[in-house]
Amino acid sequence: MNIKRAKNEIKDAIEAYLLKDEYGNYLIPEIRQRPLLLMGPPGIGKTQIMEQIARETKINLVSYTITHHTRQSAVGLPFIKEKVYDNKAYSVTEYTMSEIIASVYEQIEKTGIKEGILFIDEINCVSETLAPTMLQFLQCKTFGNQAVPKGWVIVAAGNPPEYNKSVREFDVVTLDRIRRIDVEEDFQVWKEYAYQAGIHPAILAYLEIHKQNFYRMETSVDGRLFVTARGWEDLSQFLYAYERLGKRADREVIGQYLQYWKIAKDFANYLELFEKYKTDYQIEAVLEGRFEKFAVDKLKIASFDEKLSVRETEKLVKNLVSPAKKVKTEKNTAEDAIYESLEEKMKGITGTRVFIHRKKNNKGKIEIEYYSRDDLDRIIDLFESIG
Repeated sequence: MNIKRAKNEIKDAIEAYLLKDEYGNYLIPEIRQRPLLLMGPPGIGKTQIMEQIARETKINLVSYTITHHTRQSAVGLPFIKEKVYDNKAYSVTEYTMSEIIASVYEQIEKTGIKEGILFIDEINCVSETLAPTMLQFLQCKTFGNQAVPKGWVIVAAGNPPEYNKSVREFDVVTLDRIRRIDVEEDFQVWKEYAYQAGIHPAILAYLEIHKQNFYRMETSVDGRLFVTARGWEDLSQFLYAYERLGKRADREVIGQYLQYWKIAKDFANYLELFEKYKTDYQIEAVLEGRFEKFAVDKLKIASFDEKLSVRETEKLVKNLVSPAKKVKTEKNTAEDAIYESLEEKMKGITGTRVFIHRKKNNKGKIEIEYYSRDDLDRIIDLFESIG
């Protein structure tokens, strides 16, 4: 499922877990309140939705990335305590309160709210010494000898093994005590969030054209190549800061956020044109339907790529202002479905939009879009490898 659906699933579960009967007891007993395990690729917003859920349900949130902790900080430190059993004194090892459990109580003291979410990130990537502790935590809701307070819902997150070499598989005993929610990247869902969050317009415009570059994760001879939603959002903040400083981000800087060099290079080129359009071609005016003479004069001497992009913008504006009249055509639903399916399959192969234009007598042509020279080279290499 996408991250939006996952958020609703978790929010609904928390509301159900915290529902009380007429006597003030939780309707679902604590032992039946299964921890929620959110599994998905890195950088798609798992931590962010927990912050949103806590705000919307008006409860506490204590968040830990468990890979940053040792066994001592999770379980507590040992100390010796004298105890008497059957009239005989013994030295017994006990543990101080876990740092994580202590943080929960501190949050309760700070806010006065007794209910909350304890969120443990990267739970399946812990060290060998911490692995038994995490299993105990998910199965028994305790860290060492300290239990998670009542009214606190446990949510954990992890990455599938294809994204992290240090991933540890959970056994059936543990999986049978949790609710596992698998999430995947979804550009349309992220776009809704991006508009609300004010993601840089150059990023939104670029990804609207190159949706296939929203989230990429590949392994090559050069190592791991990847682009994530987190990378785009962090880059957005950096671009805004650079604009205030009057600086421009080049492909080297962009590549530090988008760690997939072809995408970083492609976006850097797009960003350069994006900034050029704002100043040279007055895109804001074009979007209002005004075409200034000095912008037209500059367009006459512009490079081919710039002319093409600006004229596409003009075409878009004209269609928005005076939409073209729709021509009625006869529809063959079954045949249309077949061709649409073929277009989608070819799109999956080429990574760009593909259109099948049908003509009479079972003739036609196939149109494959590309958005940069790198895109064209990649498509050519693809067809040469097939041959």
